[in-house]
This record gives sequence, structure tokens and C-alpha cells, in this order.
Amino acid sequence: METTITEQPHAAAQKAAQQTVLSILFALSFTHFLNDTLQSLIPAMYPLLKDSLKLSFTQVGLITLTFQMSASLLQPLVGLYTDKKPQPYSLAVGMSFTLLGLVCLSFSHNFFMILLSVGLVGIGSAVFHPEASRLAHMASGGKHGMAQSLFQVGGNAGSSLGPLLAALVIVPFGQFHVIWFSVAALLAIVVMLNISKWYLSNTHRIKPKKAAQQAAQHHLPRNRVILSLGILLSLIFSKYFYMASMTSYYTFYLIDRFHVSVQSSQVYLFIFLFAVAAGTFIGGPIGDRIGRKYVIWISILGVAPFSLLLPHANLMWTAILSVFIGLILSSAFSAILVYAQELVPGKVGMIAGLFFGLAFGMAGVGSALLGRLADATSIGYVYQVCAYLPLIGLLTGFLPNLERKK
Repeated sequence: METTITEQPHAAAQKAAQQTVLSILFALSFTHFLNDTLQSLIPAMYPLLKDSLKLSFTQVGLITLTFQMSASLLQPLVGLYTDKKPQPYSLAVGMSFTLLGLVCLSFSHNFFMILLSVGLVGIGSAVFHPEASRLAHMASGGKHGMAQSLFQVGGNAGSSLGPLLAALVIVPFGQFHVIWFSVAALLAIVVMLNISKWYLSNTHRIKPKKAAQQAAQHHLPRNRVILSLGILLSLIFSKYFYMASMTSYYTFYLIDRFHVSVQSSQVYLFIFLFAVAAGTFIGGPIGDRIGRKYVIWISILGVAPFSLLLPHANLMWTAILSVFIGLILSSAFSAILVYAQELVPGKVGMIAGLFFGLAFGMAGVGSALLGRLADATSIGYVYQVCAYLPLIGLLTGFLPNLERKK
């Protein structure tokens, strides 16, 4: 009788942990939407900043590097720390850094202040992504692929909207008008505080850790796990170096090759990023059904035919090809992240921080190196080189099928 009584709370906690909390997943997706809308204003402002401050492509790359590195270096540490000591209000604290960065950016009129401003936004991102990803995992009810995809689709929708808002507000009216977007940061903080209340009342969802580790055990040898993580990092390199060429330099490519206006180039960038947002949700649910390895394979290697054609296409076909590239490539990250979390069970926050951090880091390093390459050669040559990056997706064939190993 005593056993039955003591087991009832544990059984109730397990049952609650198996339920998907869609309201929290949608709230997280919405905050991701606001967060990434604000972040995407930075690359959308590059043509304006390049003209007003007389920057080189190398300096433009350094702006991206500063933002991405401030985000990437802290994310694994945030994830590791909060795995041990959950911090329910960390999301709101992170968004406060983003708010401060936006205000500084609106008043920045030299290269150093621009770097400081984007660094503050990067710190906000470093706190937001691993913590929000952990909360999505908590609220998933076991549907981890679906939860991460729903979370990611908000972020990618925000990334697509940022350039369009920049074209409508910042490009015609000037850099100072970035300050109006601080309203979105304040709204995100309000929503995050409500998410934090749910977090505080649902800590039982993260307590049955040993049971979760045993359920997710794949019985792979340690060397195979390390090799698989190395392959996943190579795929992150491929995806985010190519994404860096699109998010940071696509507008410059269109202006240089097709002589479109700055505002028109922002619209084309919006089309690409909207395709990225639309394709994001596909990977998670399909990965839950057929296995994440196959989603990763298709989403990286499947881009290759389109990326190889892009440097040789006219304006219309460039726009069309960019849509296919965005749709296919965008489904990769959710599948890679959940695959890695299944590869290393019990370390959700650390793995989320590590892979979000690497994604930001690779994008930052890629932007800096590609900017240097553009200065040394031409912006068109950058796209000829990057066209071959999706072929790294062939390495996916060496990943184990975790679904069969469990």
C-alpha cells in the first residue's frame, strides 16, 4: 500500500511530462520570432552602414563575426550551467541585453560602437537559444522533433521579416529608427515572464533524468559517438557557411550583378528568408516519423544542384533558386540538434548550447572569411566557391541510424 501511495506522485509527474504543452511551444516560437526579427535587422542594415561609415567588406564581415562570436562562445556555457541550475527568468534577462544593444545601435555612428552594440545583442542571443530550446524540449511531451521545428519556425519567420522591416523603416528613414524596434523587445520580455511562471510550476518535467537517459540509451560505443558528433559539426559548417553567404552578402550580390536598388535587394532577401521559415517546420515531424538521419541527408546534400546553378542564373532564376535552397536547407538544423540530443542523452541544455553556439560561430567566421574573400576577388566569386559546400552532406552516410540502435 505504501509503495502505491509513494509511486502515485511519480506516476503523475511522468504522465504530465508526456503531455505536449502547445501553448508554451507557441509562446516560445513567438518569442523566437521577435528575437530573430530583431537580430536580422543587423545584416539588413549592412548596405546602409557600409555607405554611411565607408566600410569595407572585411569590416562588414567583422560586424557579423562580433555578433556571432559573442553569441556562440557563451551558449554552451549557459546550457551547461542551466542543466545543473535551472534559471527560470534567464529568458527575460537575455532579452534585456538585446534591448540595450538595439538602443545603442540606434545611436552608434562609428565602427567601434557598432561592434559594441551587436555584441550586446549577441549576448542576449547566447542566453535565449539554449534556454528556450530546453523549454521546448520540456514542453514537447516526447515529440522532440515537432517541438524543435515549431520553435525554429518562429525564429526563421522573424529572420525573414527583419530585412523587410529594415527596407520599410530603417533604409528610408535612417539608422536612428532602429530604436522603434525596442518595443518588440519589451513585448518579448512580457511573454518571457509568463513562460517563466510555467517553468517554475513545471520543474517536475526535468526531474526524472535517469529514466530519460535510460529510455534514450542507444548503446553506441564512445568512439562512434565522438565520430558522429564530428560529422554533425562538419554539416553545421556546411550549412552555416552557405547561410552566411546568403544572409550577409546576398543583397550585395544582387546589387553588384543585377544592379537592383538597396530596397529591392532587401525584398529578394526577404523572399529567401521566407522560404527558410516555410521549410523549417518540415524537418522535425518528418524526422520523428522516418528518422533524422534521412532528413539531415536530404536537407544538406539536396541543396547542391540549386547552389551549383545559382552563380550562373539570371535575376528571375536567382530568386527561384534561392527559394528552393531556403526551403530545403532550413530543415537541417532541427534534425541535427535533436539527433545530437539523442546521441548524448541527459545533456539537453549543453547540447543545445553547443550546437546553437557552433551555428552562430560558423556563421560569424564564415561571414568574416567570405567578406575577406569578396574584397580580394569579387562578390560573384564568393558564390562560385560556396556552391560546393552542400556536397559535404555526403558525410551523412556515415551517421548511425539511432532508431535501430535503441
